[in-house]
Amino acid sequence: MEVDPIFFGTCKQKAQNAYASHSSVYCPYFKAEVILNSDGFHHLQFSARRERNKSEQLVKFRLLPQALEVLHKSGTVQEYRRMLSPIGKPSKKDRAVPMKEVEYWGFVAIVGEKRMRIRVIARRVGTGNITFWSVMFHSKMKDGKQRLHDQNLEDEEA
Repeated sequence: MEVDPIFFGTCKQKAQNAYASHSSVYCPYFKAEVILNSDGFHHLQFSARRERNKSEQLVKFRLLPQALEVLHKSGTVQEYRRMLSPIGKPSKKDRAVPMKEVEYWGFVAIVGEKRMRIRVIARRVGTGNITFWSVMFHSKMKDGKQRLHDQNLEDEEA
């Protein structure tokens, strides 16, 4: 699907403005602030050091305001994962990437007038701050294929 560059730029700018207007969001589940840093916004655009396709970025940009609201209201977590993961840049000496413990929490909620189910991910590296990491449609596998909500989202003004 070809994405209009002007529409894409407008949506990206709106998402950047919404993200930049908060340095953190209080989350009742953690009884603490979830930090909104540049890593989280970068992850909306890139995955595994590659740029996501424009359609996927557009979905994430347009879901961002709802994601922040989900974090602000969530008192329960639906998913939790803890793993060792390479974090940071490879060392100049041996190109090894340091491994750190990373925790992920997933919050699922039904949002918007279209009643979309989304998943919001928070992450903590080591003993650092809990940060916003991502937002996506909460999808299920059916017949070996991933089903997603209609990607023709309309802007929903609060």
